[in-house]
Amino acid sequence: MELDPDDVFRDDDEESDNEFYQEHEATKEYVVYLVDASPKMFSTTCPAEDQTDETHFHIAVSCIAQSLKTQIINRLYDEVAICFFNTRKKKNLQDLNGVFVFNVAEREQLDRPTARFIKEFDHIEESFEKEIGSQYGIVSGSRENSLYNALWVAQGLLRKGSSKTADKRILLFTNEDDPFGSIKGAAKNDMTRTTMQRAKDAQDLGISIELLPLSPPDEEFKVSHFYADMIGLEGDDLALFMPSAGQKLEDMKDQLRKRMFSKRIVKRISFIIANGLSIELNTYALIRPTVPGAITWLDSVTNHPLKPGFLCIFSENIKFSVQELSEIKRVSTGHLRLHGFKPLSYLKDYHNLRPSTFVFPSDKEVVGSTCIFIALHRSMLRLNRFAVAFYGNPSNPRLVALVAQDEIVRAGGQVEPPGMHMIYLPYSDDIRPLHSDTDAVPRASDDEVKKAAALMKRIDLKDFSVCQFANPSLQRHYAVLQALALEEDDMPEIKDETVPDEEGMARPGVVKAVEEFKLSVYGDNYDEEGDVKVSEASRKRKAATENAAKECANYDWADLADKGKLKEMTVQELKLYLMAHNLSTTGRKETLISRILTHMGK
Repeated sequence: MELDPDDVFRDDDEESDNEFYQEHEATKEYVVYLVDASPKMFSTTCPAEDQTDETHFHIAVSCIAQSLKTQIINRLYDEVAICFFNTRKKKNLQDLNGVFVFNVAEREQLDRPTARFIKEFDHIEESFEKEIGSQYGIVSGSRENSLYNALWVAQGLLRKGSSKTADKRILLFTNEDDPFGSIKGAAKNDMTRTTMQRAKDAQDLGISIELLPLSPPDEEFKVSHFYADMIGLEGDDLALFMPSAGQKLEDMKDQLRKRMFSKRIVKRISFIIANGLSIELNTYALIRPTVPGAITWLDSVTNHPLKPGFLCIFSENIKFSVQELSEIKRVSTGHLRLHGFKPLSYLKDYHNLRPSTFVFPSDKEVVGSTCIFIALHRSMLRLNRFAVAFYGNPSNPRLVALVAQDEIVRAGGQVEPPGMHMIYLPYSDDIRPLHSDTDAVPRASDDEVKKAAALMKRIDLKDFSVCQFANPSLQRHYAVLQALALEEDDMPEIKDETVPDEEGMARPGVVKAVEEFKLSVYGDNYDEEGDVKVSEASRKRKAATENAAKECANYDWADLADKGKLKEMTVQELKLYLMAHNLSTTGRKETLISRILTHMGK
């Protein structure tokens, strides 16, 4: 078994920071995109942002294409297949009519997406009618059932791997809410029954079937006609599944993307409650800062990835088993053990050391986990208590607080899910007392506070969420990678959503509030240019940046990057470039090199 030295001997702090950033093969996902290609998908249109009409088929294809481009960078181990049904031509292992599995040479039907696969799928609409063709696969007087065939083909594609080590999903795109609407009598009942049974067989094998409905802006996709029974929707879930009729096209696209990018289970853990009673929990990373993918060093001749090895400094080899290497760093088991409960008032904001983890019960391995979790969850909400537990992370065990969160539902659907947040608590030596001379701290007057509050009210962002803004530096990084991987001549245009809203800041009410605040704090004779006080730290930073710029000019960075010699430079030399260009200088050497290459557009 090959071992990665960087992984075996990684520092504890580094491992805890990256626990939820790394994408491991054990959490991979198998997805079959099942796209309805009936003539109705091509004839139904919706107005796009540029006032042109987009067909439902185009919307489905564009959403899948965007998903593939994101996946090839962020989720390396996931495997996908694209399957069209209601087609004139057939191409599938079962040789079933009306089903066409799209693929390219040198790739299995269910496999990781490749650059060639994505490039050819991007142009599928141009050649679809000629190469594949569209037709209604379910018509009166015929026993053909293209939906049944499509589910059978998708299930066959997902036989690969075990449902315990990978999530298996079928994502169904269609604008037909009643696929057997043209069939009457016993034939309709028979086709409905067999299709339902085929879907149930797939679900019994651990395959989830998810519907991504498409409908015109002035109509509603009536999921209750057929698909509600097939995917198991009832009651409140049925009412909240479909967005309200008349939503804009962009809202529908966003809804599709949200359902396509489901929350990924990070880890499954056991929650030991008392006296041998334990339940199973799934953990999720709800919000994490996005970071560039890990650097892969390539051989300069073959362009193949380099494999790190161990450096032996002894005269003879010392052999470790996999179990021994694992036990070297193992402090405790990876279980969560309940200690007791405390009032919520005891939990302080500064106790939150790092982003929390969301936990939710699962009956997959331990039946009854959901029932016990709900009872505990309801009691904690009713009594305003949080649970104190010990999380036995193998390398960095910690005390944690489990804070129950109730479900929040609004008109558009679920806003916050029910469950618990696992907050990582500090040890006593993680908290340092803060000593300050309160008398030396300047105090704002009542008028200054009033003017500041008025300004804040004027520029308050309504319904703000960090999820609304993408990191422009990362977006440019991914755009460069996409252009290189797909051999695109032009790099996609990146919109910087963090740029200040100059038009909004120029509104009379905002300008007046700003001027009143400045007048209150600085007075009538304030010289905006002359009265700016530069701190000693600012002067030092400016001097360091200027010195770095001078030193940086002595290197031909473009030539060093093209020849792959950046890795031969010292960390201090690399930081000269970063400081000269006002870029972050934090991180390991590989991170610094990646940051330089991204800035240079390499």
